[in-house]
Amino acid sequence: MEPLVDSELLCTWMDSQGLGSGPIEDIHNIVGGTQNILLRFTRGGKVYVLRRPPRFPRENSNQTMARESVILRALADTSVPHPKLIAACTDTAPMGYAFYLMEEVRGFNATTGLPPYHAASPEVRHRMGLALVEGIARLGEVDYLRLSLENFGKPDNYLARQVSRWTAQLESYTSYPNWDGRRDLPGVEDVAKWLEANLPASFTPGIIHGDYHLANVMYRNDSPELAAIVDWELATIGDPLIDLGWVLATWPDAADAAAWAPPVTPWEGFPSADELVAHYGEHSSRELSQMNWYRVMACFKLGILLEGTYARATSAEASRETGDDLHQRAIRLFQRASNWINEGSANE
Repeated sequence: MEPLVDSELLCTWMDSQGLGSGPIEDIHNIVGGTQNILLRFTRGGKVYVLRRPPRFPRENSNQTMARESVILRALADTSVPHPKLIAACTDTAPMGYAFYLMEEVRGFNATTGLPPYHAASPEVRHRMGLALVEGIARLGEVDYLRLSLENFGKPDNYLARQVSRWTAQLESYTSYPNWDGRRDLPGVEDVAKWLEANLPASFTPGIIHGDYHLANVMYRNDSPELAAIVDWELATIGDPLIDLGWVLATWPDAADAAAWAPPVTPWEGFPSADELVAHYGEHSSRELSQMNWYRVMACFKLGILLEGTYARATSAEASRETGDDLHQRAIRLFQRASNWINEGSANE
């Protein structure tokens, strides 16, 4: 297999940007998501983190790197916790792909294990859950026009476009000849029809992360507060309540606990989903009466996104083990969406 980065080419580009001197040292892969690649290295005594597209890039992988660098640069002077951008290369000529460099985040991902301080205290873990929703509440309150992000997304009719957008994404997986996943996904058409029929009448546009959950944030090592929100590849301008729905779609619920193992161990102390919504409301000016639509929408979209990795895995463009796991998660997401729709209808 080819190396994940050509050190000589990277040195040449960094020289052109005035970033350090000498050889690239101590380079290694950082375990992260299933999509893009993170590499940590040092040069001239300074630590850098490089983010680049996957080894088998998707059609829009280079554009995604460019967009991520735009949002990270825009957030530099805000209170939203995020990795600090150092420099970006949106031209594919220097390395063969677009990439960017950022500062190392000093913290940990809770889904890979808790440090003793956090593992020992239910109260600390409760605060971790509240800090999670405060992060997106803070992001949703940022004035994107002041940050010159008016062209970063298309907020007009944003919600009305979602079902057709993600239905088309699911259909696109038929380009992988070995993909047969849709036959396993329960109620796709019914969920889509319900979302169309119950579309919120209006929303206030803002920045959304697009993939917000415990695996995409890092916590400080010495406190329950957020160190950074990471993985900005789906960020855009839309309805920030999509992010809160995303949290709820991935949050364990007593009603279907058997299908949703806690993403963090120990889980005792983390707030309930209702507590998260209430706490978000205390830190946001947004109206929350239609949160059932947003959490069903999140299940729909996330399920389709996860199914994409499974589709690529059927053509050996992603790990088959990972693809099979995410396929099962997609099935559970559609089952959860159907359950929430039925619960909502029963309560009307």
